Amino acid sequence: MAVVKPFCCVHPARGLEPEIAALPYDVYNREEARRAVEGKPLSFLNIDRPETLFGPEQDMYAQEVYEAARDRLQKMRADGSFVKEESPVYYIYELTMNGRSQTGIVGCASIDDYERQVIRRHEETRAEKEQDRIRHVDICGAQTGPIFLAYRSRKEIRDMVEGIKAADPDFAFETEDGVRHAGWKVAGEEIQRELERAFSRVENVYIADGHHRTASAVKVGQKRRSQCAGHNGTESYNYFLSVLFPDDELMIMDYNRVVKDLNGLSMEQFLEKVSERFEVFLVEGPLKPVKKGQIIMYLHGYWFRLLTRMEYIKNEPVEGLDVAYLQRELLEPVLGIKDPRTDERIDFVGGIRGIEELKHRADTDMEVAFAMYPPSVQELFSVADAGLLMPPKSTWFEPKLLSGLFIHEI
Repeated sequence: MAVVKPFCCVHPARGLEPEIAALPYDVYNREEARRAVEGKPLSFLNIDRPETLFGPEQDMYAQEVYEAARDRLQKMRADGSFVKEESPVYYIYELTMNGRSQTGIVGCASIDDYERQVIRRHEETRAEKEQDRIRHVDICGAQTGPIFLAYRSRKEIRDMVEGIKAADPDFAFETEDGVRHAGWKVAGEEIQRELERAFSRVENVYIADGHHRTASAVKVGQKRRSQCAGHNGTESYNYFLSVLFPDDELMIMDYNRVVKDLNGLSMEQFLEKVSERFEVFLVEGPLKPVKKGQIIMYLHGYWFRLLTRMEYIKNEPVEGLDVAYLQRELLEPVLGIKDPRTDERIDFVGGIRGIEELKHRADTDMEVAFAMYPPSVQELFSVADAGLLMPPKSTWFEPKLLSGLFIHEI
């Protein structure tokens, strides 16, 4: 059963939330991050991506870069930009985008639960990406980006959350992308005990977004355990910063594919091979797939609807996904994309960027684009419950949790 504990939260001083909060570090490339902090000295991105504090020639993984993040965090703690709760609290965190809201509980999950697979994952991590966040967490002595966790909705938790939200929020603001963020502090010991007990009855929670942050937090915790002679399991490094959302409030967006060339095939040869594994229809676009088993392809100015064929569908948690079908029946055998994690001929476009961005990529630096129908949250749970992994870039969650609103010091 899941352990979710309150913690002594470090958060922006009231009123500074809009100036400090920033999108997660991994939604930006280096140049985008540099532009995003221009004229924003309080932006948390200066801490999450501390290379922005240096010139463009600076090695972004050098020791002094991580130390600069630590120093900036300590300075903002010292000048009152950040304040720390004197006793443990939970927070309720609501995000509203395009009229749809999702509400999570901010607390600390257990690294033991991760190791025992009470917290389940669906995505592979890469050691080099983990190493960056390991050093960031270890040197800063803080987890600065919350892990996005999901659980099967429970009425008792929903009722408590709705009761807390009946009061005015402790903060509320809207970001440039039109998302409203609001938070309520949960400080009463009785309601805290009720929330903790309610989660103790949740059999599993699932990493929706933040696999690398989770793995990094766990490895820093394991390192500190090994260094602490008096370790007893209650230390803050045994837990990692999380926001837990009920599954019925979440939305997974499409994660689409673009490929640089047709692997030496003419358009006619390519379409002939595609027709062997899909039903292919020429359609008017731009458009997106409207159901599972349907993929939209854009090629040389034409739009095609591809329908998966029943005889090639596999009734398995991973192989039954549309992204797996596309990889298995088209990307690898026809286009030669054997490993989409490492092949430089393929790139991925998050659904939040829209179908026009997909078309633009195919018209400029790529040749063919595939718009996918997103997997469901229940499909994600099924993959994780089976101890399997989704193909890379299968899920895109929106809205994104902001960094800098909640910090867990270790």
